[in-house]
Amino acid sequence: MKNYFKIGLLFLIAMGLGISACAKKQTIAPEPEQVAVEEPQITVEDIKFTEEPSIRDANIEEKTALETVYFDLDSSSINGASMNILKDNEKYLNANPTVNIVVEGHCDERGTTEYNLALGQRRALKIKEYYVQLGIAPNRIATISYGEEMPAVKMSSEAAWAKNRRAETKILSNK
Repeated sequence: MKNYFKIGLLFLIAMGLGISACAKKQTIAPEPEQVAVEEPQITVEDIKFTEEPSIRDANIEEKTALETVYFDLDSSSINGASMNILKDNEKYLNANPTVNIVVEGHCDERGTTEYNLALGQRRALKIKEYYVQLGIAPNRIATISYGEEMPAVKMSSEAAWAKNRRAETKILSNK
């Protein structure tokens, strides 16, 4: 019996050594931190304003010879078709050098009021920037954002939202 006990004990020791020698060290990777991803919040204070004509006490003409530019969802990028529209508007503005304009930025109803006001302002500023690149004096161009407050189409559908994501260029007249 002693031999069985010795053999069993040796067997257990050998198994223990064998297992510990062959076992790979298992490292436990720390769990990745859960970081809350926040949408960038842009406020009106973040936007740099340049000298612009005052729209206070000015009449904004509702119907003008100037065309409207439309934007993709959550974008202030000007695409090729919009560039062509702005070039046509620029021809009118160069032919009428005393005309001051206001670029109105608009959004669809999705998003918070604050976000849409900031997005509308980015859209208006992008249009102003492009007009300046085309040679229009920056002091002839005012910008304003209406966010979602003045929809062109008062419906909740993709077609309506596409018409509401826009920048309108309107003529300022001091009457």
